[in-house]
Amino acid sequence: MYDKKLVQEILKQTVNAADTILHRFEPVDTVSYFTDSPYGMEKLDSICMLLIAIGEALKNIDKVTGGALLAAYPEINWKGAKAMRDIISHQYFNVDAEIIFNVCDKDIENLKETLQRIVADL
Repeated sequence: MYDKKLVQEILKQTVNAADTILHRFEPVDTVSYFTDSPYGMEKLDSICMLLIAIGEALKNIDKVTGGALLAAYPEINWKGAKAMRDIISHQYFNVDAEIIFNVCDKDIENLKETLQRIVADL
């Protein structure tokens, strides 16, 4: 058995990070928003930092739960989310703004909702 309080705390922090990404992404309407101004690049940087934090948190949840908890929610590509952390962290100068845009636009809301459901289920 694993420490549910620890996992709940990690999940809540991860939900908050996803919520912050959604808030920061609100004014972003195109990939060029990220790439065409210093302000947009700062926005991209701040979102990438939170994506790193989310990926790391997901890895920690897998460690604490022996990989069982996240696997019970297959609607999310957990492996991809954790891999994104590795790519951003280790190949930062090669980050593709279009991929970050698409993740924010299409995946973060679903991730947040799923994480909230996991918290409720625990």
